[in-house]
Amino acid sequence: MIKPDLRVNLCGIGLESPVLAASGPFGYGHEYLERVDCSALGAIVVKGISAQPWAGNPPPRLAETASGMLNSIGLQNPGLERFLAEDLPLLKGAAPRIIVNIVGCDIDEYADVAAGLDGAEGVDGLEINISCPNLKAGGVAFGTDPAVTYRVVSAVRRQTALPLLVKLSPNVTDIKVIARAAEEAGADGISLINTLSGMLIDTETGRPLLGNTFGGLSGPAVLPAALRMAWQAAEAVDIPLLAMGGITSAEDALQFIMAGARAVAVGTGLFYDPELPGKIVRGLAGYMEEHNINTLGQIEGIARRGGYANG
Repeated sequence: MIKPDLRVNLCGIGLESPVLAASGPFGYGHEYLERVDCSALGAIVVKGISAQPWAGNPPPRLAETASGMLNSIGLQNPGLERFLAEDLPLLKGAAPRIIVNIVGCDIDEYADVAAGLDGAEGVDGLEINISCPNLKAGGVAFGTDPAVTYRVVSAVRRQTALPLLVKLSPNVTDIKVIARAAEEAGADGISLINTLSGMLIDTETGRPLLGNTFGGLSGPAVLPAALRMAWQAAEAVDIPLLAMGGITSAEDALQFIMAGARAVAVGTGLFYDPELPGKIVRGLAGYMEEHNINTLGQIEGIARRGGYANG
């Protein structure tokens, strides 16, 4: 019987597993590392880091939806200096590979954070969150304009030799245009999707349920939209994809890999099942054994190639 090889190379980062913890739900790993076996994870993508601490949005910040969740945390974080002094040392050695998500309110801040992380011991790669509002452009997200996407990715690329993933916003007309702009600017990989914009109204008070009115929708409800955008991004670029969006099972993960993703990330599912990465890894291995598949490379993008020859 073939022993499945689940190792993958994501943008030059060697991963023992194709399943990552997505930026956000895993925080900076403190709570999970104490209680959960993280050996099933290929890497942890930590919550976004800015140059200075950000306070985040006013409460309420979370709301449950049908098959999903709305969050309006507002990228609250301790800032680069504290992350390097307090959070990163706890992750080193206790976690698998570490990818740091970076955020900014302008291009200079993105560049400053990248420069501060370049060469930091234990940091294996960066993920740029371009869903942030560009305060110098009236609050429009960096990732909705290909020209601005190109500028912010180029600025970060100049500051670091670390592998660079760019996390795309789904709240755009054409994800392919944004993906190509990121690739042309020097990205080593594409990460998608970030949350879809949404809102809820409290019918008892007649007011928006979230303190910031709008929030990001995640969870199983977004999977079909995320899968469609992963397919389109894989069609548009030649760099690897890290895909996410509603993954709660090995079958979900397989769909993204078959659409063209090199690896997948689990986010909202971690809230109700911290052991989910291990279950997905075991499910992937079982599928590969059943179908006599040795490596994930044999599955990656197979749906784009017409599926299995005998299917």
